[in-house]
Amino acid sequence: MSDLLERLRGRGWRMTAQRRVVAEVLDGDHIHLTADEVHARAVAKLPEISRATVYNTLGEMVSLGEVVEVSTDRRAKRYDPNAHRPHQHLVCAQCGTIRDVHPTGNPLTDLPDSERFGFTISDVEVTYRGTCPNCASA
Repeated sequence: MSDLLERLRGRGWRMTAQRRVVAEVLDGDHIHLTADEVHARAVAKLPEISRATVYNTLGEMVSLGEVVEVSTDRRAKRYDPNAHRPHQHLVCAQCGTIRDVHPTGNPLTDLPDSERFGFTISDVEVTYRGTCPNCASA
């Protein structure tokens, strides 16, 4: 059973065939699919699954905090199943490939007091951008 499926079951989430397929499609490292990509892969496993069911299931997973919506540019939102592991993203500026990265240090504490402007900081999003090896060699 996948890590995401285990986490969803642990929350008592009712596991229908459609929900299971969406969770299976999202399972793995460096997964950052759009809803349409999730739907296309889900249809390959369960032909009768509708686009609306995929969108609704993704929304439920986000509401549960088991999947995170990622917007790294002006492209479609992507869905990241690694919500339970702190990480940042490395994005190819040419093709949009996204990889999870785990930089050292704590970005919550790295911001100097003089740059906080009185804010109590609760979360940080850092996106690294560059060119992936495939695009660099093209």
